[in-house]
Amino acid sequence: MGPDPDLLRFVRGPALDAKTRARLEEAVPGAFFAYPDGLTPREHQALTYERLRAAGLAAPPAAELLDDPAALCALLARAATADPALFHVMLLHYPLVLGPILRFGAGQEGPRRAREDMESMASFGTLLMTEAGRSNSHLSPRTTARLDAATGEFVLSTPDAAAAKFPTSTAHPLIPKTAAVYATLVHQEREQGVFVFVVPLRGPDGAPPPGVRIVPAPDTTGLQVDYAAVRLDELRVPFESWLRDGARFGSDGALHDPAGGPAQRLTRSMGIAPPVWRAVISAMAAVTRASAAILLDHSSGRVTLGRLSPLRPLTDYRNQREAVMGSLASACALTAVAAHVIGRVAAPDEPGPATAWAPWSAVDRDLALLKAATTIQAQETVSLCRVHAGAPGFTGTDRLNAYRGLTHAYMNAGGDNELILFDTARAMADLDRYEPPEPIAPDADLASPRTWLHLARACERRLRDRLAERVHAAGGDFDAWNAELTLAARTATACADRIVLEILADACQSGPAVLRPLLALHALNWMDRAAGTLLNEGVLAPGDLDRVWRRRGELCDELAPAAGSIAAAFELPEEVVAPASFVLDH
Repeated sequence: MGPDPDLLRFVRGPALDAKTRARLEEAVPGAFFAYPDGLTPREHQALTYERLRAAGLAAPPAAELLDDPAALCALLARAATADPALFHVMLLHYPLVLGPILRFGAGQEGPRRAREDMESMASFGTLLMTEAGRSNSHLSPRTTARLDAATGEFVLSTPDAAAAKFPTSTAHPLIPKTAAVYATLVHQEREQGVFVFVVPLRGPDGAPPPGVRIVPAPDTTGLQVDYAAVRLDELRVPFESWLRDGARFGSDGALHDPAGGPAQRLTRSMGIAPPVWRAVISAMAAVTRASAAILLDHSSGRVTLGRLSPLRPLTDYRNQREAVMGSLASACALTAVAAHVIGRVAAPDEPGPATAWAPWSAVDRDLALLKAATTIQAQETVSLCRVHAGAPGFTGTDRLNAYRGLTHAYMNAGGDNELILFDTARAMADLDRYEPPEPIAPDADLASPRTWLHLARACERRLRDRLAERVHAAGGDFDAWNAELTLAARTATACADRIVLEILADACQSGPAVLRPLLALHALNWMDRAAGTLLNEGVLAPGDLDRVWRRRGELCDELAPAAGSIAAAFELPEEVVAPASFVLDH
């Protein structure tokens, strides 16, 4: 069945021309969508980096990609669909290592060699940010950088094993690596804030320089990357390795930092996160589209031998039909969110709210929150597809398992979801750059956008008011918040849900006609999933779920004949196949 042409244009988005799309497809060709059997973990990793090198040489130049959010997100989304490990190392290479070099090292000569090596794919980027022994370690890394005034070098040190940088993608002994190291600058016996340093971590032959110790982590199958812990033992690096972002040492030896102070410097150093969040959101949409298409392919034409009705098509069963159509709907919903964040590229005019658990909300609260919301939705949908594809979805291919590993990994990577929720809730309770949403009158139809927004806004306001009352009455300190973390997470989740539903309501107005029932189906699934909170807050009443389930069934029946054309609009490469195809094709 051919793709719905209007939905096809929606999935492609307006920002990329055909020439750019073709170039990105050439960068991640069909051959990258599988690995040969029998590879050792190190061989698997080496092939991933070989493919990263080929992709980087075929794609537009790095500086162009980093200046074009639509192209960068499209490249990374295709990489995620092909191979989550390739997506992960590509994300590290471009926005997380080259990104700081271009942003914070502008006008500096020192990072030029590192930049040239990475742009030519002679070396691959890796990130040294979090540390093994303490949570929230990016708030105050114990890895330090001190200026040796006598030599003009910086000395980077991890004081003990608990301060080792982990996780890092540095274990493969033959792969050249360039690291973006996040370290606390200590000068004149004071902590001056967290800065980024560019460090050649493994040379052309893979050997680390003196002062670098790399301890490989055990092999893993969740997201197959060469994980390791890294310790820096009095590692000396040139002055120009410091991405100083306008900071300088005056003639009096004092540090002059335009950021304003250590807290502000941390927020600026973490300012590389928005391109990462846009890419993660785009990747979540991409793997959800692929998972939905795999489930549809598995289900279409398949009959069951149940005694209630032998030889009945599998999708006649309500649970399977709702799983198939619901996953297609979620894929379209996440695609709408990805398009929204790609179009929202400007940084906020002023810093975000103050944070207590992590720096992310201070960088861009809503974008961080959408990263959390989309990773949660993607892992739920991918897991649903894996289960409803049965045993073949687990053993006939590793694709759904790999997608599930990616979505689970990024619930912590790129900013831990729970910490993002807690900081969002704190801003909401304090009305810190947050305004409660305005009420809206619902329609009679549960599938109407007015009804989604009524439920989401009313729920958010009630949760926020109760949270604020409780924590402020208890003094607003650690104990007050610690007692209300469950309510805090629910409150921030309600805010995320409302923002997503507002994006979807806008997409219903501007998008193709077939998108409206799909997004309505996604909203009904949200009502079912959030029913406990909606009922607890009194915005749904007993018996309303029966109406949700009935309306969901009607929409699924309405959309089912178009399922093939919906999936075809996802334009997935032919290598993304049904779980049991290796048997059925032979």
